[in-house]
Amino acid sequence: MKYAFFGAGKMAFAIIQGMLRAKVCAASDIIASCPEPELLENLRDATSVNVVTSNAEAASSASVVVLCVKPNDVGTALGEAGSGLEGKLLISIVAGQKIGSLKSLAPGARVIRAMPNTAAMVGRAATAYSCDDTVTSDDEAVAESVFSSIGEVYAVEEKQLNAVTGLSGSGPAYVYLMIEALSDGGVACGLPRKLALDLAVQTVIGAAEMICATSEHPAVLREMVTSPAGTTMAGLRELEACGVRSAFTEAVCAASNRAGELSGE
Repeated sequence: MKYAFFGAGKMAFAIIQGMLRAKVCAASDIIASCPEPELLENLRDATSVNVVTSNAEAASSASVVVLCVKPNDVGTALGEAGSGLEGKLLISIVAGQKIGSLKSLAPGARVIRAMPNTAAMVGRAATAYSCDDTVTSDDEAVAESVFSSIGEVYAVEEKQLNAVTGLSGSGPAYVYLMIEALSDGGVACGLPRKLALDLAVQTVIGAAEMICATSEHPAVLREMVTSPAGTTMAGLRELEACGVRSAFTEAVCAASNRAGELSGE
């Protein structure tokens, strides 16, 4: 199977590297197109995939097209490919572009809309995807193989993708802020900056791994750490008093609502 990538930025780079690492296909089965020669050269040098500057040329040699351009460039990119997309699978990772809009710009294409996050760059992405009603089970298997090469994959209804954007799409930024704050707390209490950051990072990694390994609800694991009248209870009381729980919830909702505005909902 041949794959064309429209775009050669960070997410395209991460997905291509993941596909090659997982042996989804060979480098010779991928062609990437982009109007920026420097990006193409960097991608080619790192992965040995084929590169061109023409979207039409890239689409002509592939049965699957992965759309990784900026939202404002979608119309141009798909317009350049023209009839070369007809009868092909179009997988879009462009934020705010609904399936209906993509199908109107790429008539005859079968469309899968996906939302990965930046952890794709280290092979730990959370990706949710939704399909139009012409997508086949084989098409879904293709999308699963592409996105499982960069992390975990979840099939959802398109109406849920805004919530996905608010949670896992924007979520890494929330976690980075939390890690920064934990580290600052350590420094405020006398720890060296690097040690505080290392401890904060490993604490977050360990807590996430505990949930994965035990399948316990976070509340159960939280109770395991919280002794009556102990240090953790004192810290949790302060977090609740500051509204941290509701702040995270509202952040997800605000990002989800903004995703809806961007997609015209």
